[in-house]
Amino acid sequence: MFCVLKAAVLHGKSVGFALQKSRFRNAKTKLPFSFRIIFTKLRGIFSFLNRITRVSIGSRNSM
Repeated sequence: MFCVLKAAVLHGKSVGFALQKSRFRNAKTKLPFSFRIIFTKLRGIFSFLNRITRVSIGSRNSM
């Protein structure tokens, strides 16, 4: 009886680890895509802020 229970528990654990491993592998493949989106958005925000500060500094200097 104990051996059957132990085998069932070990099987459940290995299924859980396999599922976790496949989820990790899927997340790892999506990582470069996510970084590209994040850094592209950041670059856009920084260029927008840079343009705003140039305009505001230019308008202050002309006064």
